[in-house]
Amino acid sequence: MSETVVVYSLFTAYDISLFRSGKHFKLYEKLGSHACHVDGKQGVHFAVWAPNAQSVSIIGNFNGWNPHRHPLFVRWDSSGIWEGFIEGLDLGEVYKYHIHSHSGEVLQKADPFALANEIAPRTASVVSTTWYQWEDSKWMKHRKEVNALDKPYSVYEMHIGSWARDAEDPLRLLNYREVADKLVPYVVEMGFTHVEFMPIMEHPYYPSWGYQITGYFAASSRYGSAQDLMFLIESLHKNGIGVLLDWVPSHFPGDAHGLYRFDGSHLYEHEDPRKGYHPDWKSYIFNYGRNEVRSFLISNAFFWLDRFHIDGLRVDAVASMLYLDYSREEGQWEPNIYGGRENLEAVHFLQELNEAVYQHFPDVQTIAEESTSWPGVSKPTFAGGLGFGMKWMMGWMHDTLNYFKEDPINRRYYHNQMSFATVYGFNENFMLPLSHDEVVYGKQSLIYKMPGDEWQKFANLRVLYLYMYTFVGTKLLFMGGEFAQTSEWNVNQSLDWHLTQFAPHRGMQRFVKELNHLYRAQPALYEKTFSPEGFEWIELGDEQNSIFAYLRRGHSEVDDVLVVLNLTPVIRDYRVGVPSAGDWETICNSDDRMFYGSGVAQGQVSSEAIFWMNKENSIALQLPPLAGLVLKRI
Repeated sequence: MSETVVVYSLFTAYDISLFRSGKHFKLYEKLGSHACHVDGKQGVHFAVWAPNAQSVSIIGNFNGWNPHRHPLFVRWDSSGIWEGFIEGLDLGEVYKYHIHSHSGEVLQKADPFALANEIAPRTASVVSTTWYQWEDSKWMKHRKEVNALDKPYSVYEMHIGSWARDAEDPLRLLNYREVADKLVPYVVEMGFTHVEFMPIMEHPYYPSWGYQITGYFAASSRYGSAQDLMFLIESLHKNGIGVLLDWVPSHFPGDAHGLYRFDGSHLYEHEDPRKGYHPDWKSYIFNYGRNEVRSFLISNAFFWLDRFHIDGLRVDAVASMLYLDYSREEGQWEPNIYGGRENLEAVHFLQELNEAVYQHFPDVQTIAEESTSWPGVSKPTFAGGLGFGMKWMMGWMHDTLNYFKEDPINRRYYHNQMSFATVYGFNENFMLPLSHDEVVYGKQSLIYKMPGDEWQKFANLRVLYLYMYTFVGTKLLFMGGEFAQTSEWNVNQSLDWHLTQFAPHRGMQRFVKELNHLYRAQPALYEKTFSPEGFEWIELGDEQNSIFAYLRRGHSEVDDVLVVLNLTPVIRDYRVGVPSAGDWETICNSDDRMFYGSGVAQGQVSSEAIFWMNKENSIALQLPPLAGLVLKRI
């Protein structure tokens, strides 16, 4: 290893121009550490943005962590980038940046662009690579056909470290490849179309679930290497499963080795604490008005889509980005230049992000976790929208869970909570989320939110799932929900897979599998899911019986399906209007005995010329208790 640092640059003048204007979206090719050859000599090129530094050097095991042996050179163009080439280094070297700021601070920082980090609690960066011999070309070529907005989208949300653990050593985390061996066949069998991983970027504090990120370009070393994660993604792709990634551009933690005050100044975060500090999470908010920060964030989105073949990004906490007064009292925030509470810089960033992503990766999706009524979240930017592909339908989730928590005898008083979602249901491209947020912090598991005895709890949850899968919008279910996990999600242990040996839980698992296959097999449930043409209420006003009926329509009338929900524990003989004469058969019954239901069956039924519910024809049904029926014309 050389004791000198060679002046060498990966940057062109055009790169610098793009970076400083906020338009460089592949900074991961330039900044960070890159093993390479210079003049025929093997070594590593380092580059870091630290404009407030008066000196920057590389420290690591290779030089005894001596800050005087390998100083970097600052570029002449006022970009604030320090760089240099050290001969003799290679992949696997552990390092940090030693930064002496103009204010006199001395800092030791991990590389913001590092491709790998030491396993926590150690915090140094590791020279690494994202080279991988991908074998998912068939998926990549045709994924637009799976990822389109008129295709079924059933997402299995999961946390890699707590989905399953080593059976012999419950404290040991499975690595990405071990997860692949178990997860891929399970997701295929269950019929989900996509898996969404909660954040897998490097994070020092494991109980943060991955949302307090320090290494934005590094897959967490807790579970293996970047190539191990690529193997997991590739395995899913080979089996026809899309991969979404939870992405966090809203805030970052104040760990000493991380982004906070990176060069002794507020480099990545906004200097004004009214804009730069998040009171809920005690974390720091990116300065979206700074060009170089926008380049950093959009480059990070590109990185996962480009290098890891990710099929979509679920963008976390969008509401916290959009509003200057988010979680702030009067006097704790400053209005924008127009006197409003909208964060105009964040709005511009999100629009630019989505424009760039869809321009370069037109067959992926971006999905906003946005909990307010901000207009046009999933509308095009040219129409004034934010440009996301989809938005989580938080209102539907809250209303639905609140309704189902009620004892059936009281549901008549909350009837409109089930129908209200269609008032605004087509304003956005909505995804219906039953996510991790609903089964933590004392909220109880989904099964224990349900009222009644054991049988009624399971019946309620099954009909809730049937309602979700047959209602408008795409679908998301958090791991464990598919077999009615009884305890709240605990990041420090595996799901309770042993529950599936018991009939109620095994029945729930079978039912979710049935719903996934039903959803994928019936075009009426997805082809027009974002259009009012794809949904029609047949009965939404029978609050006395707590019964709902609605029609889902596809591009062809022969694909139409009728859904009838009986949300009381009483068997009811019930007449329902149908759009035309003919025979109807039940294609899904949540009360089937194979799902741990009571077995009240509804077979084929012929329509009669009886005017009912504003329809010329109707059918007479026997509705099972606390159950839903899906019927189709034959």
